[in-house]
Amino acid sequence: MFPKARDYHKPSKPLIPNGLGVAYVLVSTVYLFSLHFLDIYASASLALAVCVLFGGFLGLLDDWMNLKWRYKAFFPLFVALPLAALPEVDTVMATYIFGKIDFQIYFYLFMIPIIVTVTTNTVNQLGGLNGLETICPLIVMGGLLVASQERVLLYLPVAVYFVLACFNFKGKIFVGNTGSFAAGITLASYGVIANVEQTLLICILPFAFNSSLILLNRLLFRRRSRLVMKEGLLHANHRRSLVTLIAHYRPSREHELVGIVALIVAFFTAIAVIVWLLW
Repeated sequence: MFPKARDYHKPSKPLIPNGLGVAYVLVSTVYLFSLHFLDIYASASLALAVCVLFGGFLGLLDDWMNLKWRYKAFFPLFVALPLAALPEVDTVMATYIFGKIDFQIYFYLFMIPIIVTVTTNTVNQLGGLNGLETICPLIVMGGLLVASQERVLLYLPVAVYFVLACFNFKGKIFVGNTGSFAAGITLASYGVIANVEQTLLICILPFAFNSSLILLNRLLFRRRSRLVMKEGLLHANHRRSLVTLIAHYRPSREHELVGIVALIVAFFTAIAVIVWLLW
């Protein structure tokens, strides 16, 4: 039923069903539309549903056409439109250093596009190993769920992504760009809707660090990150991404690498929640 992609980090390089992220998109949007129908955070649930649908469409388009990064990097900007139309969006944002600032119209013109674009692309770039593109965003979803009042919007999306993460970690499925883009846009959109942008910022610092390493190497040196399998362990002779940075100093099995990265994300998410509780 689903197209298959090769798992290059397994000795036998098996073909795995790809694009299962569509299940997350479908179930989440039906759930959010149902909340809208039941008048539970009606406008917020509708806006988030539209954002998730757009994220799924963007990822599906990339899975089909293999879009170049210079094109798809700016596609998430369109998600700013349903968020800008949401009347409940709070333009006051905590900055920690300068306190709370009301960005007014500039929140719609600059802050929302930046939040959506950066979050979606950094989440999408942290992948390549079984579980990375599901477990890490799931951890951040959990952190945002704890640090917000509109958590009912994430109940079913978190549950669905948890199931997908279990199968993905075991190497049974890939969620594809459909899942990773939808998850990234979910995080960005929910961060804006629930006014927890500052919590989201701390949570995605490992994602941003990974993207910075990747982009610097691609733009300045035209080099890509790559893992090599040797005697069952993944090695890297360079430091061009968060994963290769870890594998360079500590060659590990795939599940071990995923676990280390997940712990890093969990650490920053825990800090974000603690700061939210103390703020």
